[in-house]
Amino acid sequence: MAHSKKRDTKLKPATAPRTASGKKSSPAMLAKASENAREGYRERTEAGHRAAGRTPPSEKTPIRSAGAARVIDDAIRSFTGPVTEDEKLLQAGSSAVDFTRTDPWRVMRIMGEFIEGFDNLAHVEKGVTIFGSARTHPEDPQYVAAQEVARLLAEAGFAIITGAGPGIMEAANKGAKEGGGRSIGCNIELPFEQGANPYVDTLVNFRYFFVRKTMFIKYSNAFIIFPGGFGTLDEAFEALTLIQTGKIYQFPVIMFGRHYWAGLIRWIQSRVLTEGKISAGDLDLILLTDDPREAAHAVIEAWRSQVGEEV
Repeated sequence: MAHSKKRDTKLKPATAPRTASGKKSSPAMLAKASENAREGYRERTEAGHRAAGRTPPSEKTPIRSAGAARVIDDAIRSFTGPVTEDEKLLQAGSSAVDFTRTDPWRVMRIMGEFIEGFDNLAHVEKGVTIFGSARTHPEDPQYVAAQEVARLLAEAGFAIITGAGPGIMEAANKGAKEGGGRSIGCNIELPFEQGANPYVDTLVNFRYFFVRKTMFIKYSNAFIIFPGGFGTLDEAFEALTLIQTGKIYQFPVIMFGRHYWAGLIRWIQSRVLTEGKISAGDLDLILLTDDPREAAHAVIEAWRSQVGEEV
């Protein structure tokens, strides 16, 4: 009788996968990348505030406003434990006792954030959310364009909603004020104090990204996506997915800055569409422009169509 060999249960691939930048993957490398990513995000946000001539809020005492508590508990902010409320929610408890003692309270806190957001934004009937990089300098043409499109929309009666930070968000809130419209900021708890730009009239703070994203979707008649990073891409594809799947009524998703978005659009066309991952009609969900007036007109035209007004 042949003796069966004992199977080696250890997975030993010939090579390790590599990151998009070409580095060999390892737990230590990924942990370092995560640390660097958080630090880079903090630096970009602070650079946006400094570009506008302000001391970054992370270097000042935070001011209390509506929504989630803005006091950051530094005791939990290490690699040995969760960093944000999102991470604590998604991390499984170490025992059944941990689950019953913590997660039910988080559910109540999540409910509280939804109520806080609905309470503050319930009167927004015409809203446009504008996304983009926190690092964009006030002299950057994209900053100027975001300010102008927000001003035009505010003059047309739209409330302007942003993530409340510096850069493109600040430009949009500033434009809303100039146009005499409502300027809204939905801030998010981060490992550092992000703070709100000074042009926000209504500020609501959130611990959980998915609650904040619900506010952007619920109270917006359009999204205008200026050049930005992962967060900006996340919001753009969130809206496109909800429209594609029929979860929300179709509204304009405008990607501002043809040159910046050109590579992404080419990849979607040449790879995603060609391989049948999306339909040809899905490309028509994205509008591209470099003109603030064109962007504002597309939003106004779509809103009039939705409410039955003559365009």
